[in-house]
Amino acid sequence: MKKKANFYKVSKENFLSVFNDEKVYEEIKLPKRATTGSAGYDFFAPFDFTLSPNETITIPTGIRVKIDEGFVLNLYPRSGLGFKYRLRLDNTVGIIDSDYYYSDNEGHIFVRLTNCSIDKTLTVKAGEGFCQGIFTEYFITYDDEVSEVRNGGFGSTTK
Repeated sequence: MKKKANFYKVSKENFLSVFNDEKVYEEIKLPKRATTGSAGYDFFAPFDFTLSPNETITIPTGIRVKIDEGFVLNLYPRSGLGFKYRLRLDNTVGIIDSDYYYSDNEGHIFVRLTNCSIDKTLTVKAGEGFCQGIFTEYFITYDDEVSEVRNGGFGSTTK
């Protein structure tokens, strides 16, 4: 397998600006695959959270990823959580572009989740996997002439 990316923690200053808990920052775990056959890199909860039915949370993961050009990281709920709790990412699939790493926010990956179950409360402990990221290659058109440079997160490429 060719390696195309690397995960890092965002700076302590960046993380503390959105979630003011130094202990949480120190214990952030970088995403990793569970087995040699796993396509997805598990993202681990930086803190405990509970989601009642129809409740939503935004999680600052403390993670950034440096990706080779021509590849993207797609984020999905962990399969078991999606099946048991109808856990959904609010943007359906998170798209982490290769140039996001260089944004003013250091490419800090945030995940917004909703528990869409009717009657099940979801509890995730710090250090447990809650979503997964899969790297995929993408292509561009022959007539593509874009020259804009990203600086920001959600919605920044359409401003």
